[in-house]
Amino acid sequence: QAQVVESGGGLVQPGGSLRLSCAAAANINSINAMGWYRQAPGKQRDLVALITRGGSTDYANSVKGRFTISRDNTKNTAYLQMKSLKPEDTAVYYCTARTLLRTYWGRGTQVTVSS
Repeated sequence: QAQVVESGGGLVQPGGSLRLSCAAAANINSINAMGWYRQAPGKQRDLVALITRGGSTDYANSVKGRFTISRDNTKNTAYLQMKSLKPEDTAVYYCTARTLLRTYWGRGTQVTVSS
């Protein structure tokens, strides 16, 4: 049973928007931070956005002002609202749920930005 599951990826035109969702299993307790990473073909996996339990956020420079991360602590869920998408945003997007003991990873959702 997957501990972290992403959804919401797909094909979108440049300038468009997508909203990714991430659900962490209810039995994962005390999640300190949830984050989104992405990996494009032939490139390393990079942090896109991170949000702490208290709501503090951090973003990669390349997405600041375009992406917004949010979370619902009561539901172990996180979201990534993506606007003004560019072809270079094309990647597999992974969600993470971080506790004191370990970081849980999802299997990823594909986002393709193309006309």
